[in-house]
Amino acid sequence: MNIPQHVAIILDGNGRWAKQHGMPRNYGHTQGAKNVEIICREAWNLGIKYLTVYAFSTENWARPRDEVNALMRLLRSYMKNCIKTAEKNHMRVRVIGDISKLDLDIQESIHRLEDFSKEQDGLNFQIAINYGSRDEMLRGMKKMLTDFKDGMFTLEELSEEKFESYLDTRDIPSPDLLIRTSGELRLSNYLLWQLAYSELYFTDVPWPDFTKEELVKAVEDYNKRDRRYGGIKEA
Repeated sequence: MNIPQHVAIILDGNGRWAKQHGMPRNYGHTQGAKNVEIICREAWNLGIKYLTVYAFSTENWARPRDEVNALMRLLRSYMKNCIKTAEKNHMRVRVIGDISKLDLDIQESIHRLEDFSKEQDGLNFQIAINYGSRDEMLRGMKKMLTDFKDGMFTLEELSEEKFESYLDTRDIPSPDLLIRTSGELRLSNYLLWQLAYSELYFTDVPWPDFTKEELVKAVEDYNKRDRRYGGIKEA
């Protein structure tokens, strides 16, 4: 089986899963966070080298204050625990998104985690926090224009590769496969530049119920695609 090098996932359905189980939405987010560690391990065992998950979008600030505060508490706890997880599973962890909008203690935890794990040689694990693809591209363009004005490159040197070097995902290969859980059929402002040639896989399974078996199903479906022409292979 051909294993995609880089898989991106939109972790959707935590709140709905909790409601189905008669629990508050925050319980769903907690269970979803626990499942991230499981899928990281299963992805690496399957042969996936890069895994990028959409944890908190720029639009998520519009959610009810109590839910946002609960998500921030969960994020604080996760960042601290992730150091142990990174060491145990030999993961290199990077955060993409505008972390300047996060509380200082969370920013410091992110920097410690990234610095601690930078020499790990296992799964490359990217977490999108306060991330939106349009915001990423605008931030990148502002920095790029500043460098252009400072004479750091010429107009003739501007290329796709140059632009990509200003994105949060620089030095990370574009995803081969995008998975979105819980039945929604949209990209939700996630990795719009990077997903230009990715295969898309949608499942009705909510994220807390997304297992190794579901990941294998997605990879098997990926193997049915004709990557040369972006179509579906003939039977």
